[in-house]
Amino acid sequence: MSNSVGSLSFADSMWEENPYEDRSYTEAEIEAIPTEALLRLYKRTGREELKWPLVLRYIGMVKNIALQLREIYSSFAQVDDVINEGLLALLGAVDKFDPAFGVKFETFASKRVRGSVIDLARKQDWVPRSVRRRARELDQASSQLYSELGRYPTDEEMAVRLEISLEKYQEELANTAPNNILSLDALLEEQEQGLMGFVGVGVEPEKGPADALMGRELVQVLAEGIKTLRENEQLVISLYYQKNLNMKEIAQVLDVSKPRVSQIHARAIQKLKLYLSEYMIENQ
Repeated sequence: MSNSVGSLSFADSMWEENPYEDRSYTEAEIEAIPTEALLRLYKRTGREELKWPLVLRYIGMVKNIALQLREIYSSFAQVDDVINEGLLALLGAVDKFDPAFGVKFETFASKRVRGSVIDLARKQDWVPRSVRRRARELDQASSQLYSELGRYPTDEEMAVRLEISLEKYQEELANTAPNNILSLDALLEEQEQGLMGFVGVGVEPEKGPADALMGRELVQVLAEGIKTLRENEQLVISLYYQKNLNMKEIAQVLDVSKPRVSQIHARAIQKLKLYLSEYMIENQ
């Protein structure tokens, strides 16, 4: 305990009392500095010897995200390669992070790491065109029914609209699930294109106050949208995006099949798309 307190005092003094400190740090000194204080010290000094030790403290987060999203890149990349991509994204996050964003570094960094994996998958065009096409058809049918009914359509209503059996619809929902494996930040990006450009959980330095306000408002709307989901849908969203569990692990937690988890996830994302689309229409 005494070492922790002493380390925090050391780091805080570096931050507050010596704003122009330009000295080298030993490995032992760096190791003794708490992570948050080390981040503050690096942001103030920009000393490279602090950067990698800081980044490596978050390697567990990168590995968790890489394993969680494994099913979207397993056909063209190895886990280690994706972890390396994630570390590069993490390096960039360290430099671009600003406490003025109003979010924790872990939140900001995890968004960037997840985004790097999704971008890698997008470049590989990993989802077959037929799956993308069918996913768009399902989204279109869902959107039409949402407008007509004034609520989310049930699986039975979707099956009737698509003129297929309920079992067939649920099968197609699971089959198109890979097209919906994206972060909630990517979902925000998708909904906001054409209005103001990308706004994520954290706003980048080049974004102005209006963009920051829009970003925070969209995140709040998304949170409200999640509250409208069914209990099992909220649970899957929470386990997938907050706990970083993959579909197989979620299936074990819920004691259901993996395809069933994919169905629940796909339906939740479908509903959130509708919820955010409604918000965007009202605010155009």
